[in-house]
Amino acid sequence: MRAVVQRVSSSGVRVGDRTVGQIGPGLLVLLGISGSDKEKDADYLSDKVVHLRVFEDDNGKMNRSLIETGGEIMVVSQFTLLGNCRKGRRPSFVEAAPPERAEKLYEYFVDQIRSKGVTVATGRFQAKMTVSLVNDGPVTLILESK
Repeated sequence: MRAVVQRVSSSGVRVGDRTVGQIGPGLLVLLGISGSDKEKDADYLSDKVVHLRVFEDDNGKMNRSLIETGGEIMVVSQFTLLGNCRKGRRPSFVEAAPPERAEKLYEYFVDQIRSKGVTVATGRFQAKMTVSLVNDGPVTLILESK
């Protein structure tokens, strides 16, 4: 599992002309699921994300987690994070999980975060989405479960 995690002041997802998810301060997580990923990968990554100390404390140091700040999370499935661009000019997505398997792990990941008491908004799986965000910092990290 691969995640691009961005600290945001706000984030929203639209499908067509309809807003399907929106958050205030917190994290935007773009989530890519590989064919070899299992629930243990989602367990590891969901725990890592909610406990990442990327929010500022009273001294201006990144020392507080999402749980400590009461922030929200937007999770957007993004198979293109598994794109392999080493050969040629067109990305290969053979490492990405098939949609039906990826959707189950995506939902499991979201449920794991919700079980920690965090408010979660999502995009729509397999939909063409417009994702907006106001990156705070900017703070952007790449996490992997392997």
